[in-house]
Amino acid sequence: MDYRLLGKTGLRLSVLGFGCGSVGGLMVRGEPGEQVRVVARAIAAGVNYFDTAPLYGEGQSEQNLGRVLNELQATVYVGTKVRLSSAADLGNLPGAIMRSVDTSLQRLRRERVDLIQLHNPIARQRESSTETLGLQDVLGDVVAAFQRLREQGKTQFFGITGLGETAALHQVIDSGAFQSVQTCYNLLNPSAAYAVPARFPALNFARLMERAAGQGMGCIGIRVLAAGALSGVEDRHPIAVPTVAPIGSGPDYRADVLHTSTLRFLVEEGYVENLVEAALRFAWSTPHLSTALVGFSSLEQLEQAVTYAGRGGLPVEALYRLMQVWEQFGNT
Repeated sequence: MDYRLLGKTGLRLSVLGFGCGSVGGLMVRGEPGEQVRVVARAIAAGVNYFDTAPLYGEGQSEQNLGRVLNELQATVYVGTKVRLSSAADLGNLPGAIMRSVDTSLQRLRRERVDLIQLHNPIARQRESSTETLGLQDVLGDVVAAFQRLREQGKTQFFGITGLGETAALHQVIDSGAFQSVQTCYNLLNPSAAYAVPARFPALNFARLMERAAGQGMGCIGIRVLAAGALSGVEDRHPIAVPTVAPIGSGPDYRADVLHTSTLRFLVEEGYVENLVEAALRFAWSTPHLSTALVGFSSLEQLEQAVTYAGRGGLPVEALYRLMQVWEQFGNT
């Protein structure tokens, strides 16, 4: 397993991160014994970063992860999140953040976590009809609350989830107030690292990762498999979430699956065994990415990801071919 620094934090994370969300489902709907078995195998393989959130299974993910890590007496890095949604939360951001983190720590059976991340989308102005926070919210109350949590010893570092308005996300990054950013990055939408055509059909993150790296922020890749669509098949594992909305790619999951047909040359020309390998190794081809989160449904999926992590990034020739494909995305 290779390891990369999370920006200027000093944390060296495994390039393969263990996503504990609802999409893969293992840490939300899996059998307790299987959860222990898969996490133990991940740690043995060198995985040292586990990502969870209160939103995943309404606290089940945090609770299950805390139980498993406690049983294994594992020394790993853990990141969780804060998502503010109710009118009461939005009316008192600092108080809501403190309460959310205290509840997360109780579920996780920990006195602190290594990373706390804002889970709300970010825009220039708060949107009262959604959970989107404005720049003033984020750079004011949110940063102040996170700094207080660090002073209390409840977290080492704090970051954002890079969703919302691209211009606003860039402003938050440029502020230097955060140590990490989770960024949506995959073969269907590479815009967090690559320049894409003006008519690119997906959300343009405008090379967000390069900007973050310039500020010394670590970048955590999310949706690197497009919630499973980059497997190229619509069928989902029994414990995976039955339906899932894309983030920053197509209008729906089926459209994303169909779009993978443009990527099959990677398999046909022998660069990779399958599209899952292509998606993971593509993520690791980007030096600015500290770790790529993968959500698992089974031990078999973990073993597959560990194998692909050992193969490193895609060859330069494959990346060049991909850039040609993305140019065509802008003409469709």
